[in-house]
Amino acid sequence: MCDTCGCNITEGNRHLLRADGSHAKVTAVSVLNKLLQHNDDQAQANRALLDSHGVLTINLMSSPGSGKTSLLEATIKALKGALRIAVIEGDLETENDAARIRALGVEAHQITTGTACHLDAHLVAKVLPQLELEHLDVLFIENVGNLVCPASFDLGHHLNLTLLSVTEGDDKPAKYPVMFRAADAMLLSKTDLLTVLEEFSPERAEACLRNLASKAPVIRVSAKTGEGMQEWLGWLYQRLEHYREMRRENLSLRPAVQSEGRKLHGLAQPELRFKPVSKLETV
Repeated sequence: MCDTCGCNITEGNRHLLRADGSHAKVTAVSVLNKLLQHNDDQAQANRALLDSHGVLTINLMSSPGSGKTSLLEATIKALKGALRIAVIEGDLETENDAARIRALGVEAHQITTGTACHLDAHLVAKVLPQLELEHLDVLFIENVGNLVCPASFDLGHHLNLTLLSVTEGDDKPAKYPVMFRAADAMLLSKTDLLTVLEEFSPERAEACLRNLASKAPVIRVSAKTGEGMQEWLGWLYQRLEHYREMRRENLSLRPAVQSEGRKLHGLAQPELRFKPVSKLETV
């Protein structure tokens, strides 16, 4: 997949492939593996920086138009300043989503990837110095809308949150297992539309997720009506407290990064370097 379409290469790591770069004269497969290794090294540095300030970082993933930014807007409004949050937005072009978040008084930084269909650790690293991390509790990274590649890259975050809109079809977890298997929670978004989308079954969607051997909670939410927002915020507060308990013991959390996706991106033995979600990591 990405070894042919080229989305491994972003503005964050392109310098490694210049004529004077460290990988300019090696084979294509070797380049992909080395780029992934550089990504993982940068991700570890990102996470160490975030951990030093105690900032729980959540990678928000879904297909385009599922309501990621709307969820963040509704979350900001529902929190009413109870948590200090910031947002990193990822899109191919425009600052539209970041502008929506800033309009609510929350710090937001836009990353435009050009042609890359996902964020990587290098792109995130360029933004982190611009954030006042010492004044944050939670950082959301809204990844590029894509149901495959974002689940295959460690950004230095701690948790994965995957949205499934009721407008998409309840079999998406079965069709895109890489994304949904990586999820620490799955949010069914736009549930206010269920009254007119009778063909979508929340129960079938959850069954598809369970068939992936996932125990991630499934939360039904509507940014429009507020349905499920308290349950979603309860999950967020619970995860934040768990993270803080880990940090008091000088431990951290690492996200699930899917081996299937890693293989598509060129890494031959991903299982040797990645731990399952919720494993403890001494930093």
